[in-house]
Amino acid sequence: MISIILRGCNGKMGRVITQMLEEDNTAVIAAGIDISRSSNNEYPVYYNFSQCNVVADVIIDFSAPVNVKEMIDFAIARGIGIVLCTTGFSKEDQLLIEEASKVIPILQSANMSMGVNLLLKLIKEATKVLVDSGFDIEIVEKHHNKKVDAPSGTALALADAINSVLNNQYEYVYDRTDIRAPRVKNEIGISSVRGGSIVGEHEIIYAGIDEVIEIKHTAYSKAIFAKGAIQAAKYLPGKPAGRYTMNDVIG
Repeated sequence: MISIILRGCNGKMGRVITQMLEEDNTAVIAAGIDISRSSNNEYPVYYNFSQCNVVADVIIDFSAPVNVKEMIDFAIARGIGIVLCTTGFSKEDQLLIEEASKVIPILQSANMSMGVNLLLKLIKEATKVLVDSGFDIEIVEKHHNKKVDAPSGTALALADAINSVLNNQYEYVYDRTDIRAPRVKNEIGISSVRGGSIVGEHEIIYAGIDEVIEIKHTAYSKAIFAKGAIQAAKYLPGKPAGRYTMNDVIG
């Protein structure tokens, strides 16, 4: 049985993870960390890690990019790994994470969905074949009208995955409003749509002469991210120190 400390347990994603693990017989939440208290938790909830003395196998962090050092120090002191689902870390925080990964296992991905991470692998193979045949590449991402950043972190991760097999020679174009010229070969167009309650949709378009190939992932609920985080938490215990991603989980 994998024992988990869930940071951000009373947030939207934390509650989804809690609900999923209530029906899981291979993992359990031993404790939660959250600035918001709730009487509905069936496990102890602490305001911060300094108050927590619970023994666990791994930490899932689905909170906000603050007080990262406190969590890292806690994990290092107990020799347990961290599944980082939180995004928006500062450069300083990323340096802390990098240094900590020399001592403990840390899994960090831009998107915790198993499907999106499989998509990252698929588009690398597609790009190798199609770009040499003259296909242009465009990415279109869609999210709900409350999302404040654009493009999404996942769209950028998709673009980076594509660019990694193109020797990072391609440039990202986010807005063609002021461009009065034909599309050039070495670019990846990235477009953002915001509206309604769209959970998340990412489409990669390979446009060639007389044919178009579209590879698309649609999220219908946030449960897919919770499921991925749980799978990662089951994967990480016992692994040596280092940096891991969801690619390691899906194999």
